[in-house]
Amino acid sequence: MTDEKQNAILPPGQELNRRAFFTKIGLGSLGIAAAGTLGFTYEFLSPNVLYEPSPIINAGKPESFAVDSVTMDVNAGIYLVRAVEGFFALSAVCTHLGCLTAWNPELGIIKCPCHGSQFKRTGEKIEGPAPKPLPWLKTWVSDDGDLMVDRSTDIPALQFLRI
Repeated sequence: MTDEKQNAILPPGQELNRRAFFTKIGLGSLGIAAAGTLGFTYEFLSPNVLYEPSPIINAGKPESFAVDSVTMDVNAGIYLVRAVEGFFALSAVCTHLGCLTAWNPELGIIKCPCHGSQFKRTGEKIEGPAPKPLPWLKTWVSDDGDLMVDRSTDIPALQFLRI
């Protein structure tokens, strides 16, 4: 483009030469880089808090569970078992790769649908690639008479809650 055509497009006194063009491009690029840096700095300095639900679950009244029943709470990932000896809770998460297991009442076993691990209703491993049994979870009765389960506290097996 010739200077005459360029000058015809721009108003008088605002001629754009090559140096001014590259200066504007450079300053614009620096502005974009600075804005990106500020954005990443803000993201880095803002707290990354993971809000998780409480590990303590209110399972309800003990009377609502029949003797020799296995009740799964899918949202909490636990089994609440009422045996003749008392109550106990198991984690429903397979110890192999963390899949959610499923109770099979016809066979009386807990099965992992992912890789085929099988557990007794007491959490003992029957077969499959799971390295450990399902952990027992701390269970107690609250002051209101509700069954409470702490998903974050494992206890030794065969510690029944007698009511």
